[in-house]
Amino acid sequence: MPQLMLPTTDAPPVIRTDFRNQQAWEAAGAAITAPGEEGYTADVEFIDNPAFANLTAAQLLELLTEEAAGKQRCLFVVDETTLASPEWPVLAIGLRDDHGRTFRVTAAALYSVEANLSIGNMYFFEFADATDADGVFRDFSD
Repeated sequence: MPQLMLPTTDAPPVIRTDFRNQQAWEAAGAAITAPGEEGYTADVEFIDNPAFANLTAAQLLELLTEEAAGKQRCLFVVDETTLASPEWPVLAIGLRDDHGRTFRVTAAALYSVEANLSIGNMYFFEFADATDADGVFRDFSD
């Protein structure tokens, strides 16, 4: 039986790890891909596989192939915490210089993180360091 691995994706993956509420998952996905204030949308690839149920950030990192880790700067996780909040705070996990570092980002701000990391305009730590007191990145405003 082949070992479970995260698939290599063309866009940053959004991995579902909480499978208790299909409606909440769909709502989170809609919020993640909704156009932001400037009309931009997140370019992500959703991974909806029950084999990843309840996995932690560390466990997900162990399932990355070299190719998958090399293609992306981070991966996003929709977990129990994400689905329990109206802001949909998605877990972001760094894959390069900030390998394993995490922070949460609201679904509404995810497009900004994804776009800026994908084009190399910003680094993962810049978003992680700009989180609010609750550990969630919302934006760069004061």
